[in-house]
Amino acid sequence: MNHFLDIHKTDPADLRAMIDAARGMKDARDGKPKGTRDAEQPLAGHMVALIFEKPSTRTRVSFDVGVRQMGGETLVLSGADMQLGHGETIADTARVLSRYVDLIMIRTFEEQTLLEMAEHATVPVINGLTNRTHPCQIMADVMTYEEHHGPIAGKKVVWSGDGNNVFASFAHAAGQFGFDLTFTGPETLDPERAVLDFAAAKGHPVTIERNPQKAVEGADLVVTDTWVSMHDPQSARERRHNQLRGYQVNDDLMSHARPDALFMHCLPAHRDDEATSAVMDGPHSVIFDEAENRLHAQKAIMRWCLGV
Repeated sequence: MNHFLDIHKTDPADLRAMIDAARGMKDARDGKPKGTRDAEQPLAGHMVALIFEKPSTRTRVSFDVGVRQMGGETLVLSGADMQLGHGETIADTARVLSRYVDLIMIRTFEEQTLLEMAEHATVPVINGLTNRTHPCQIMADVMTYEEHHGPIAGKKVVWSGDGNNVFASFAHAAGQFGFDLTFTGPETLDPERAVLDFAAAKGHPVTIERNPQKAVEGADLVVTDTWVSMHDPQSARERRHNQLRGYQVNDDLMSHARPDALFMHCLPAHRDDEATSAVMDGPHSVIFDEAENRLHAQKAIMRWCLGV
């Protein structure tokens, strides 16, 4: 069964096929009204469950719209609706949902919830985000880079900030797509050793450089993410700001990258914290292309999962 649980758990040839399919579907929609359905209706007759234990804007809208454009229907369930693992087990929830729907996308906190859902579901499961990884986002990011600058293989990508779940999927992607990845951030927020080990085992070890100006020298792509989570207490927010202030992506930092370097942020952003508005709205930024491409990348992922 084609679960899409993480980039490092998916064959590189399948990842490449998904990126190519996403670009093809995007090209096919050029010039068409946003509300129209695709000419192909590969999800006609299919029901997709979208489970959100965490609040969401881009993930919810992009998956919902993507299913509808391809002729399918969605069932959106919140954490309050489900209370996963509280009362009914995750395993039993997976078994029951599999009797009703053809595909499950889940955005949750603990990776174990995702894994248990996939273990017991008899339909494909997609990782919409966990505290550990965010693979759908990075598929959109790879797509976005390539539609602007061609193949990402061999390019230099620099992550500035916190070694969080989005970075983890970037490290997985470095190994699978063959690009060079540099992490610049404080030692206290270093990424997990396991994600670094994966990239290294694939022949693309992640470089760690504490000096952000040095890190971005020659960068083809500079990426950051929010410094704080919506669930972080105020004390944690203040600590993170103190640790990360020197890693803000601003005009000075971008001046050390290649002249044609791109800037990405998966959004939502705290403007003028992790990145300045001048960068986010400037000539390097492709953040709204990146946001749009969540739709196209996820459509390709869903088609791959269902084999349609």
